[in-house]
Amino acid sequence: MARNKLTKSRLDSNLPIGLHSDGDGLYVRVTPSGTKNWTFIFIRNGKRREMGLGPYGRGTGTVSLVGARAKAEEVRAILGRGGDPFTEMAERQARREISSFAEIADRFLTSKLVSFRNDKHKAQWEMTLGDAYCSSIRALPVDAITTEHVVAILEPEWLTKHETLSRLRGRIERVLDYAKVEGLRDGENPARWKGHIEHRLPKPEQRLSRGHHAAMPWTELPAFMARLRAATGTGARALELTILTAARTGETIGATWSEIDWDAAVWTVPADRMKAGRPHRVPLTDAAVTVLRHMQAHSTGDYVFAGLGGKRPISNMTMSKVMKTLEAIDYTVHGMRSAFRDWAGEATQHQREVIEAALAHVVGDAVERAYRRGDALAKRRALMDDWEAYLARAE
Repeated sequence: MARNKLTKSRLDSNLPIGLHSDGDGLYVRVTPSGTKNWTFIFIRNGKRREMGLGPYGRGTGTVSLVGARAKAEEVRAILGRGGDPFTEMAERQARREISSFAEIADRFLTSKLVSFRNDKHKAQWEMTLGDAYCSSIRALPVDAITTEHVVAILEPEWLTKHETLSRLRGRIERVLDYAKVEGLRDGENPARWKGHIEHRLPKPEQRLSRGHHAAMPWTELPAFMARLRAATGTGARALELTILTAARTGETIGATWSEIDWDAAVWTVPADRMKAGRPHRVPLTDAAVTVLRHMQAHSTGDYVFAGLGGKRPISNMTMSKVMKTLEAIDYTVHGMRSAFRDWAGEATQHQREVIEAALAHVVGDAVERAYRRGDALAKRRALMDDWEAYLARAE
């Protein structure tokens, strides 16, 4: 089989997302974020195996093109004599004594420090991956962690601390993915949700959004929307648009007229205002456009929902006050997103990936996201049209 297909100049260029072969089992995988990781793919006993060989680069902890080829040659030699490269590679044997989950989690956090937006975010990761929740696995070799270990951490308080533990599961998954790229694990990630952990943990009957406030049941939304549309004021219109678009409170409050594409009927929220740190296109239904046109007719500045004076947006309590006025004190604005998610999952046939994309959630691992490059705007528009029609049923 041909080898040495890649060149350094090509590796240093903007390679497309996906796998690029150097030949005879050696590949470099380009992620959606642009990072490049070496991997070796082979077939053993009829099963496809994939082994990470480290990230491409020239700095500390990275692997050059020459280095990757040397590792690949060692793998081929081990396979040729019937051995197991996951345990027999010299580099892995040298690392095995220091490859506890704690050490890998610390290395992962160190490599990701630059991406944390603030110290509070960093502290949350360190706390949840530390002894507070992960004491049972921190001393274990990272390649010894199984599904049972992960479930044992999550299950006891899954219903009472669902939001925190859901985030923790995702963080454990990312640490174990990092270990795989570092060549310290192989096989499926035991912390992955889709098609795996989701079958081991009970679904909360009703997600809580903040404190003791629950999400409004989706069956009550049409009647609530009828009352909301009859209400006047900037806060009522902001809440109406938030529900129609399943947006987060902050996304609505910070909306500016420059983000609205009237011709395409699309609202583009820039990356710096999104939780996931990437732009999000929101398809605008007829009802959403009507809300925006109403606000435009009374606009006094750059913000769609401006406060007094027009130079600043409304406060984050404005929509909550509307909920209170409409006798929905037991529910929160953020809970409307949960109501949308429950409606879409229980009352429609729309694909899960489309529903999660409408909520601007990051779905799947890096490989899955690499092969799903679009944002499913047309499919999401159909979903939001159905949502608008459902919300109008009480009228």
